Amino acid sequence: MPVSVTPTPNPNALKFTVGIEFDTPKSFAAGIETDDPIAAPLLALTGVTSVFMSADFVTISKSPDAFWDEIAPQATRILEAHFDG
Repeated sequence: MPVSVTPTPNPNALKFTVGIEFDTPKSFAAGIETDDPIAAPLLALTGVTSVFMSADFVTISKSPDAFWDEIAPQATRILEAHFDG
């Protein structure tokens, strides 16, 4: 399923709509170990500070010195691979 990316009011966060509903909201932070199959690879991306999943989207936050043009394509690939599988 194609993932759509939209900005949020926070320039350090992007919304990735995945089209699949999550059962419950989940939040993950960098530096805190997780085995979540979606959050773990996203948090492994350089510059990602947190991952929030709710409804049919994933919000990824980055550090102010990280760049979306590096993070967003990688995050999109990870999400598309997960939700196509």
